[in-house]
Amino acid sequence: MSHWFEYFPGNHMWSQGMMFGIEMQTWGAAALGEIDQVGQKLKAHVGDNERWWQEWTAMAQRVEGFADAAERDGHRLTAGSYYLRAAIYYFCGERFIAPSDRKWDTYRSCLRCFGKGIARRYPAIERVEVPFEGTTLPAWFYKADVVGAAPAVVMFDGLDNAKEMSVLFGGAEITRRGIHVLAIDGPGQGEALRLQGIPSRHDYEVPARAALDYLAGRGEVDATRVAVMGFSMGGYYAPRAAAMEPRFAACVAWGGHFDYHEAWVRRRKILESGGSKVSAPSFQLPWVLGMPDMAACMKKLEN
Repeated sequence: MSHWFEYFPGNHMWSQGMMFGIEMQTWGAAALGEIDQVGQKLKAHVGDNERWWQEWTAMAQRVEGFADAAERDGHRLTAGSYYLRAAIYYFCGERFIAPSDRKWDTYRSCLRCFGKGIARRYPAIERVEVPFEGTTLPAWFYKADVVGAAPAVVMFDGLDNAKEMSVLFGGAEITRRGIHVLAIDGPGQGEALRLQGIPSRHDYEVPARAALDYLAGRGEVDATRVAVMGFSMGGYYAPRAAAMEPRFAACVAWGGHFDYHEAWVRRRKILESGGSKVSAPSFQLPWVLGMPDMAACMKKLEN
C-alpha cells in the first residue's frame, strides 16, 4: 500500500505534475481551489497530455485576465498574486508537451507573468544574466535583507523544473536565513534549454564556476561563503560542481544522484517492465541531453 498522495491514482507522472502546482501555494504562486478545478476537468482524461496542456493553460489565461483587470483598477498587489499563479499554471501546462513552438510560447507566457508577479510581490528578486561560453545563462538573484557582504547559494534545477519555481520554494526560504540566492537555469534546464537550446552536460562544474564568478563580482556577496545546491537531477550537478570547484564552501544535494547513469539504468528497467513510476515523459531525457534517442542518452550519461 502506498502512503504517497496521488491526485490521479496509478498515474505517477500526472500526480507529480499536480504536486508541482499544489506545493507552490505556500509562496502565493498557486491556489488550491484553482488547481482542483483543473484536476476535476482532467480526471476523465488521465494520460491525455494534450488535454493536460489545454486545461492548465486555460486556467492560466483566466487568472492572467484577472491580473490585468486588477492592474487596471490600481490593485497592484492583487495583480501580482494573480500573475504569479498564472505563471506557475503556464509552466505546469507546458510540462508534458513535446518540444515545439507551442511549448516555447507557453513558457514565454510563464516568464511574462512571472516577471510581472515578482515585481509586485517579491521586489527583492532581480533578473540577471550570467556570462557563459560566449552567451549567458538566465537567472534570478534573490537578495537577502542583510547589511554588508553575506553568504550566497547557487541553486540549480532538476530534469524538469525551472528557476521560476526554485527561486520561490527554495529562494524565499533561504533568503529569510540571511543568504542570497542565485536561482539559475543551467545547461539542459528551464529557459537555457527552452529558449536558448543549450543541452545538459556532465561537467557541471563549468556552468557552476560561471555562476560563482558572477556572484564573486557582486559587492553584497561574501565570495568565500558561496554554496552550490541542486534538487532532483541537480542532486548530481551540485556534488559534481562542489567536487571539481574548490571555491564552493558548501554543497546541498536535495536528493542526491551520485551516478546519474545508474539512475536511468534503473528507470529504464521500470519502464520496460511496464511500470509507471517515472516522473518525466519519454521525450524529456533526450531533449535535455540534446540526444536523438534513449540509446544515445545512455551513452552520454556514461560520463
